[in-house]
Amino acid sequence: MTASDAASVRLLIVPGSARSGSLNKALAQVAAGAGRAAGAAVTVVDLREFPLPVYDGDLETRDGVPAPALELAGVFRAHAGILFVSPENNASMSALLKNTLDWMSRLRGDDPFAGRVAGLMAASPGALGGLRGLAHLRQTLQALNMLVITEQFALPRANQAFDTDGRLADARQQESMTRVVHRLIHIAGRLA
Repeated sequence: MTASDAASVRLLIVPGSARSGSLNKALAQVAAGAGRAAGAAVTVVDLREFPLPVYDGDLETRDGVPAPALELAGVFRAHAGILFVSPENNASMSALLKNTLDWMSRLRGDDPFAGRVAGLMAASPGALGGLRGLAHLRQTLQALNMLVITEQFALPRANQAFDTDGRLADARQQESMTRVVHRLIHIAGRLA
């Protein structure tokens, strides 16, 4: 992949955690750096800025889809590639991310998921790095008509993985993470 190939790609990074000290937000920033270094236009969102109630069909019937979901859907539509960086909660994706996807899936008309390419990452203090949650996230995104790339990255013992500058301390982990970002940019660029 050349920088000119990546230059036309808009990459959105969605950490699935609202916590300010989130390991997944830290990994999202490292991935953003890899995307920018490859030449992509990168946007990182904070789901805390798109507050949504727990999905409730009666609430939807009464009030419609909440404005933050409509706004975030517009952000999704503006990007060809979307990298989800989700913590693992009880062997699944985060409740915050699932609720966000559930609300956005209720939009009619211009689908914010179709035609988008997704990549998956997770960080966890555990030995598996959040890997189990990525299987559920992959299944959900595929059900939403997203093309999810095969490559993914799970960062084990993430509470010890970052150096004092917020970068990944292990060169092999950095290389694996960067490969996923580059692959996502490449596929998104080819399909855009």
